[in-house]
Amino acid sequence: MPAATYKELLTETAPARIGSDAEYDRIRQRFGTLLRQPHRTAAEDRLYDLLLVLIQDYDQRHALPPLDEMPAKRLQYLLEVSGKTPADLLPIFGQRSHVNEALNGKRSISVIQARKLGELFHLKPGYFL
Repeated sequence: MPAATYKELLTETAPARIGSDAEYDRIRQRFGTLLRQPHRTAAEDRLYDLLLVLIQDYDQRHALPPLDEMPAKRLQYLLEVSGKTPADLLPIFGQRSHVNEALNGKRSISVIQARKLGELFHLKPGYFL
């Protein structure tokens, strides 16, 4: 079966600016499915990027956390939708206590850790800073 084109993925997903919690849940679920895929096609990467923008837009309009908490909230969210656990972050942070502190916003994420998180979640490192 050939890979779906971007147009087909758009038709299937029907992305639009999120206006309700139900739409948010639907888009987050599709985003999580793409996030868990070990290898995405170029079309899936484009859809992934679009869904991320839609989710971030909704989050900013409805539940913007304080700036110093944003990386922690983002990291918590990615763990939730990816199916990964805090234990998966041990190679990045080195110690369980450092993982917990990063997830709780008590420890900032370094540039090196942001790069590693970017590789783990297939995102740009700046997302974690």
